[in-house]
Amino acid sequence: MQGKHGGFSASVNAMYDKAVGLMDLSPGLIEKIRVCNATYTVRFGVRLRGEIHTFTGYRSVHSEHMEPVKGGIRFAMAVDQDEVEALASLMTYKCALVETPFGGSKGGLCVDPRQWEPHEMEQITRRFAYELIKRDLINPAQNVPAPDMGTGEREMAWIADQYKRMKTTDINGNACVTGKPANAGGIAGRVEATGRGVQYALREFFRHPEDKAAAGLDGTLDGKRVIVQGLGNVGFHAASFLEREDGCKVTGIIERDGGIYNPDGLEVDMVHLHIREHGGVKGFPGATFDADGSKLLEAECDILIPAALEGVIHPGNADRVKAPLIIEAANGPITSDANDMLQKRGVIIIPDLYANAGGVTVSYFEWVKNLSHIRFGRMQRRAEESRHQVLVDELERLSKNKEVPWTLSDDFKRNYLRGAGELELVRSGLDDTMRAAYGAMREVWHHREEVPDLRTAGFIVAISRIAASYQAKGL
Repeated sequence: MQGKHGGFSASVNAMYDKAVGLMDLSPGLIEKIRVCNATYTVRFGVRLRGEIHTFTGYRSVHSEHMEPVKGGIRFAMAVDQDEVEALASLMTYKCALVETPFGGSKGGLCVDPRQWEPHEMEQITRRFAYELIKRDLINPAQNVPAPDMGTGEREMAWIADQYKRMKTTDINGNACVTGKPANAGGIAGRVEATGRGVQYALREFFRHPEDKAAAGLDGTLDGKRVIVQGLGNVGFHAASFLEREDGCKVTGIIERDGGIYNPDGLEVDMVHLHIREHGGVKGFPGATFDADGSKLLEAECDILIPAALEGVIHPGNADRVKAPLIIEAANGPITSDANDMLQKRGVIIIPDLYANAGGVTVSYFEWVKNLSHIRFGRMQRRAEESRHQVLVDELERLSKNKEVPWTLSDDFKRNYLRGAGELELVRSGLDDTMRAAYGAMREVWHHREEVPDLRTAGFIVAISRIAASYQAKGL
């Protein structure tokens, strides 16, 4: 997997170097923004099944130009320091690009969750959290983790509870971690957030005829052929929303055990159910199965969505990728060298630091909710409905004075009168964030001739904001 022996870090640094080469920053500031501030490595023991098992975990802080720092915790056997530091740096640029007030961080634990029972995973997670909490590497004001590969609402609830056990007088304890279940201080729309952000990113791209033309595409998302690599949380939600709400045709899905293809489209929700029941895509009815799923990365389609591991598109296969538009739902799925190869061929890439920022955006909303101790919509929802009711009543009163009275449809009244609740407000905030961030990238991409692609543009926007933050601090 890309990311071993400097691969992933080198890839991120190469993209960073390309961007700063087009900027007017001092060498000292360039180096300050690039380097990872600190990485903490912890090795702890947990007594399980009658013996002590030792686990290795990491928490890396890339940049504290804003605090708290933010970034997920992943549970995977492939976790190492290089990967965690590269992901932490991506979080820094991602947060700056979408204007969430965080620095970048990342955590990881070398563990395969499938090898342990839920109660054992709870012991492991709580001990890892304990090691980080006592060093303020989990703290609402300093370092706020979130779910990542191999973790979810369950693990976040355990971590939040562990924090509150150790810091019993911290009234903002719930804000120590995001991605919690709704009944434990979470926020509506967080589970779907990264996938929803991918959908909003594509919608925004398709609003610009000039950008579609650059990818050789036209029209709307309706009918576009999509191939998704990885049907985990992000890939599933992105594919499902694009299929159900935008009319996309998901023709290929790649999972651990291989890939399935149907040119007429696959029902994403049914494939997801099949994976949960059978552990993979093999045997899904009405589709062609290939045990070498990576071949589907090279199949004909309009939009390719790599949504799992880093480095899946590399110099060994980049020349065979046929998709004119790739949106990086995963972190670092295209290596730096492969990015250059695809760019020369005219392939448009919507980069990870923008495309998968939906998760940290809604995490930001959850953090704000936890600090304010009130759910979104509670104060204004009924006031909105009352104000709308006044207008509806007046329109209906005026219609009675007409010779031919007209009436407002029940559907219109129901939709217009409904005040925005938490989910609607979260989606509205996410949509606004994705539009604004794309606009900032696009401005640089189209108005600076020396900027070759959206990724470089995104890095320039992010680095400019980080540099301004450091300069304001007096550095």
